[in-house]
Amino acid sequence: MKIALASDHGGFTLKEAVKKHLEDRGYETVDLGTHSEESVDYPIFGKACGEAVAGGQADLGVVCCGTGIGISIAANKVPGVRCAVATTPFMAEMTKRHNNANVLALGGRVLEEAEALKLVDIWLDTEFEGGRHQRRVDMLDQM
Repeated sequence: MKIALASDHGGFTLKEAVKKHLEDRGYETVDLGTHSEESVDYPIFGKACGEAVAGGQADLGVVCCGTGIGISIAANKVPGVRCAVATTPFMAEMTKRHNNANVLALGGRVLEEAEALKLVDIWLDTEFEGGRHQRRVDMLDQM
């Protein structure tokens, strides 16, 4: 499985930790930037990750900015992307179990590294429940 990664400067350090963690777990990663803590515009990177997932160059994506909010909005502008911010284990689980999020957004300024990596693991290890949730996900994809 290939996972695309992207961040702005506020999420750069967290993105680097997530990348190492994913590679340690055996995942292939595609790092779409940014590549430093120099100030950049998060919409560029959120869109790049969304396009990689929607276009099939990656199976899933993880995006990081200061809070996860701005970059998630940017990723969600790409048709076919269901990006969700998670700040708790329950949120990380539900983004996949009920919403089948294909991109996870994390906040580098609101999560400690160990906490964020735990959220990534929960999200990756959770299966989409389908059933009554499938109809809603289909509705999202048609919007």
